[in-house]
Amino acid sequence: MTDALRFPAEWEPQSGVLIAWPHADTDWAERLAEVEETYIALVAAITRFQPVVICVADDDVETYAEMRLRSNRVDMDRVRFIPAPYDDTWLRDSGPITLARNDGGFQLLDFRFTGWGGKFEASRDDQLVGVLHAAGLFKPGTEVRSLPFALEGGAIDTDGAGTLLTTWRCLHERHPARDRASLGADMAQWMRQERVLWLDHGYLEGDDTDAHIDTLARFASTDSIVYQDCDDPQDTHYAELQAMGAELAALRTADGLPYRLFPLPWPRPVRDGERRLAASYANFLVINGAVLMPAYGDDADEAARSVLARAFPDREIVQVPCRSLIWQNGSLHCITMQLPAGLLER
Repeated sequence: MTDALRFPAEWEPQSGVLIAWPHADTDWAERLAEVEETYIALVAAITRFQPVVICVADDDVETYAEMRLRSNRVDMDRVRFIPAPYDDTWLRDSGPITLARNDGGFQLLDFRFTGWGGKFEASRDDQLVGVLHAAGLFKPGTEVRSLPFALEGGAIDTDGAGTLLTTWRCLHERHPARDRASLGADMAQWMRQERVLWLDHGYLEGDDTDAHIDTLARFASTDSIVYQDCDDPQDTHYAELQAMGAELAALRTADGLPYRLFPLPWPRPVRDGERRLAASYANFLVINGAVLMPAYGDDADEAARSVLARAFPDREIVQVPCRSLIWQNGSLHCITMQLPAGLLER
C-alpha cells in the first residue's frame, strides 16, 4: 500500500504490552485473589521478553500491585505503572489501535467503546486512550484520531499486509442499520486495509462480545490462520465451529491461495454453576519471541501448545493460567493490548 500509515500485525516487533490491574472496584471483586494470580503470571511471562505498562486506578492500587509483583520476583525494570481511571480491565477493547507511519510516527485510533453494545458501564474505559496520551505514555508527536464508531480491538485481526479478519455477527450487532459493504469500506479506510474478510459462523457460549474474532480465528502469518475447532458432535458449538472451519478453508490469501489452517483442540466444558464459560485457545497473545497462550487446567492445554508451536515455529509458547479470566467471559488476549516498537516514550 502507498499510504503513509499501516496497521502492524501482532507478531511484528513491540515496545510493550498494555494491561490494567484488577482491583476491588472492578467486576473482579468477588474473585479478586484468584484473578490477581493470573495477572502476576501474565506480567511475569511478558517481562521475560519485553516491557509491560500497567494502568493503575490510584496510588494504593499501584503500591499493592508493585508489592505483589516484587514478591513474585518479577523483573520490575520492565514494569511501568501509569495512573488512569478505568471501569474494567479488558484493554483489548478499550485500548488504542495503533497505526504506524512510514516516517516512524504513529496514529492511535480511538474508537467508541460502548461496553460491548451497552451491556456494561464503560464511560471511563471510553476515555482511556485520551488519558494515556495526555499522560505522555507515547512517543512525542503521536496523533490520536477519535472516531465516532463503536469498535473493539478484539473484533478485528490483521495480517499486517492489508487484510482484516472480522465477524459479521459482532459488527452487525453494533451497527444494525449498516450493510456489510459500507462497514467494510469504512474499516478498510480507517485501518488502511485493502480488504476485509468476514466470518458468518462461530460463537462461544458465555461470550459477551457477540463473537469477537480473537476468540475464534487469528492470523499467524500472511498465509496462515489458527482457529478454535470443536470435534465433539454432542457439543452445542459443534455445528457452528465446523461451519466456521469450512468458511476459513474457503478464504484465499491476497495472492489467491488457500490459507494454511491450524485447528486448536476443544477443551472440556467449564462451568460456573449452570453457566458455561467461554474457554478458547484462540485468545493467545503474540509478543517478542513468544506466544502467550491461555491454559485452563485441561488435558487439551498441551495439545493447544503443540498446535501453536507449529503455527509459530520461531517463538516460545508460554502457558498462562486463565481459568479465572473466563469467569468474566474473556481470556488472555482480551486483557492485553500490544504496543508496536517505538510507540512508548521510554
